Formats: sequence, structure tokens, C-alpha cells
Amino acid sequence: MRFDTVIIGGGLAGLVAGISLQKEGRSTAIVSAGQNALHFFSGSFESLEEAPQRLSELFGEAGIRLHYCSGIRLMPLGTFRPAALSLEDVSLFETPGFARKALIVNFAGYHDFFTSFLAEGLEKAGIACRIQALDLPELERIQASPSEMRSVQIARTMDRIWEKVVREVGALLGDEDTVILPQVFGLRDITVPGRIRQAMPARVVFVGTLPPSVPGIRTQALLKRRYEVLGGTYLSGDEVLEADLEDGTVQSVATRNLGTHRLLAEDFILASGGYFSKGLRSNPFRIWEPVFGLDVDFAGDRTAWYDPAFAADQPYMAYGVKTDASLHPLLDGMPVKNLYAVGSVLGATRPEFGSGAGLAVRSAFRAVDAILKEEAL
Repeated sequence: MRFDTVIIGGGLAGLVAGISLQKEGRSTAIVSAGQNALHFFSGSFESLEEAPQRLSELFGEAGIRLHYCSGIRLMPLGTFRPAALSLEDVSLFETPGFARKALIVNFAGYHDFFTSFLAEGLEKAGIACRIQALDLPELERIQASPSEMRSVQIARTMDRIWEKVVREVGALLGDEDTVILPQVFGLRDITVPGRIRQAMPARVVFVGTLPPSVPGIRTQALLKRRYEVLGGTYLSGDEVLEADLEDGTVQSVATRNLGTHRLLAEDFILASGGYFSKGLRSNPFRIWEPVFGLDVDFAGDRTAWYDPAFAADQPYMAYGVKTDASLHPLLDGMPVKNLYAVGSVLGATRPEFGSGAGLAVRSAFRAVDAILKEEAL
């Protein structure tokens, strides 16, 4: 199977690259092993302090609405973090004291939404809080099993009964000016969070829960649909096992599901993610990239990989594939000419691209531009 570009990884970086190339008339295939960092997506694009028109247009064409406001967002444990570009249903504030009184509402039996931590954090910011739980008969089936009482399962129900939730929360409201709800709405219907905000007699703030992330899964589904509408080939549940390199150039890759059939292309993009997505792997002695065997930047002394303080930034998360100025990864010190590394597989080796979702987006666009430039020559 031959394509202009083969992309290894179906997360944010891979989908942004794939959509961008398809729009330019290039044939692409994305090989996606399954779960990726979008399933942990907070809804805000870390390290994108500016309002990038290119990303907003790409997301808008996929039916994903963004908004931009330089400020802070409320985190699941009641803390605040700087944010700017975010999904439409993620609230951004100028200051932590964004309300006078808040009603924090959870659903009976749901343990992945931390109401006590939220209340404690908000009260430190001067916001009086009251916690209530709704016991909804529609959730009884999944309440019977704690392993099923998770954000995605709840969201499948909430999109059907959101009007009932509005009525019941409205009945609980006292003199609070703000209602805080878990971010378990809009999994299939992106309009539901906006409808809840319009119908509720108080300001509504949706706050993240433990993964999986409902807005992240929704975002991936909409981007994937847009990619396929543009003619892209999305190989879901597959994994690239090995690559054929010749004279510093990738010739083809083999996947688990395609057997002896290989994917051939002019260019390849490695968007396989970090440790969680198995784009990077480790043992007590080294960290490596499993598909191409690329050079990885990491400390030789293992004690330097981690900080004993649990809450500190862990050094190993900064390790990643080494690249040249054009994002060609290095293999034995030499760049692989038609391969580009993007997203979290880079770790923090390219700080100019930022971190998190910002790293994914910026590096993906840079690789796309380089491929298109080479094609034009």
C-alpha cells in the first residue's frame, strides 16, 4: 500500500498533520494503536499563549469550537493553572475569585470528581461552596459496578438526560451564582454543554475528572471524522512493528495487522507519543524508541531520571528523540531524511515548540510545512 505520507500515531499531533496534508491533496495513512494522550486532554492547549488562526480554522472545520482568553482555568483538585486557547466548554477566568457562591454538584456513586478538593481550593479563593449529589435512576445500571462508573459511561447517559439534570440542579440552587459540574457532557453531541449553560439559572463551570477525558475523546472522534472525510486512511487498532531503512531514508513500515503487506511512502511522520502511548520505552538501564531505534536524549545515570519529591517535575518526562533543526530524527547521529518526529515523542528536547498540546500542534505544523516545501522543490 503506497501513500504520499504515512503517520505513526493517531493522537493530536498525528491527526493535525494528517488533516493538514489531506487538505493539500496529499494521500496519507495514520496508524493508530488505540488510546493516546487525547484521552487525557484537559481541554486547554498548554504553551499556546497566542491565538493561532491555523489551528482554530482546522478545528472549526472539524466542528470543534475554540475560544481564546488569556487567564486561568480551574483544575480538578481546586487549583488554578494558566490557560488561553481552550475548547468552548472549558471556562477561563481572569482571577481565582470568579464567583461569590458556588454549588458543586456530583452524581451519586461517581468517585472520579473531587468535590471536597474543589470546595477547599475555591474557598481559599474566597468563594463560598456547597456540595450536593444527584441520585439519578438512569445511572443505576452502571452504579452497580464501580469499574463502569467512569466519565465516558456516564457521558453516554448525560447527553440523553441533560434537560433533567438542569431541572434537578435548578431545584438544588439557593443563592449561588455559579454551578460547578463534572465534565461528562457532550460526548456525542457537542452542543449539550452550551445548552446546559443557556438553560441553567446560574453560571455553569465544567471541571475535569479522572481520565478518560470526555472532551478529549470527543475531540479525537471529530478530528478523525474530519480526516476520513478528507480521504485519509485511518488504520485503527494497528501498530507499526518495524521499518525498512536504506541510505538514511525510510522505505516502508510493517504493521501488526497488515502482515506481509507493507506501507510505502515518500515521507513518514513519527507521532507515536511518549511512554503512555509506548512511543518511548524504558528499562532500568536505558530509554529507547521502538520502531526505528532512533537516538534518544536521556541521562546515563538512572538516579538523574527522577526527583524523589513525588509532586516535582520528573526529569524522565523531558527525555525524547533527538532531532535536527528540521525535526528529522537522528539515527546513530545522522538525520533520517524523510522522517519527521512530532509531539510528545520529542519530550522537552525542542523547548521552542512548547509542551503538551502546544508541542503537538506546533511540531505537527512544522513537519507539514517542511513536507510541502520539499514537494514544491
